[in-house]
Amino acid sequence: MTKILIVEDEPNMVAGLRDNFEFEGYEVLSAYDGSEGLEKALANSPDLVLLDVMMPKMSGLDVCKQLKAKRPSIPIIMLTARGQEIDKVVGLELGADDYVTKPFSIRELVARVKAVLRRSHTLPKEHDRYSFSDVEVDLRTCRIARAGKQIEFSAMEFELL
Repeated sequence: MTKILIVEDEPNMVAGLRDNFEFEGYEVLSAYDGSEGLEKALANSPDLVLLDVMMPKMSGLDVCKQLKAKRPSIPIIMLTARGQEIDKVVGLELGADDYVTKPFSIRELVARVKAVLRRSHTLPKEHDRYSFSDVEVDLRTCRIARAGKQIEFSAMEFELL
């Protein structure tokens, strides 16, 4: 089941998004501030992150930047009330795959999520993990292990691999 992480500090917004995406057949995780969102994204490897920009503890822009540095393949859609051109440009340049301003149509957001997921899943699920002797490579979570022990790589090193 495709997993979406919603990082949003407004509980009513999270509840509405959760209901709609669960109805569409997605598994939904949620976080209510930037720090919790980054932690959950790294721990749970969601297929997509819906990320508010203005949040307590850590801004969505900081979350996007840090998450893309550690997991460059995770698609991110920014959700925000900030609709100025410069806000959109900064979000996209930090690695967001799309940028949706509030208020938004839930039908349009669902369509955008589906479009981003289509573009991001270039490899079939069965080809996300490879094993060579005692080395395991997981392309979905950007992790490499040898003899069961995780090997640390920067995002750039993993992309080059």
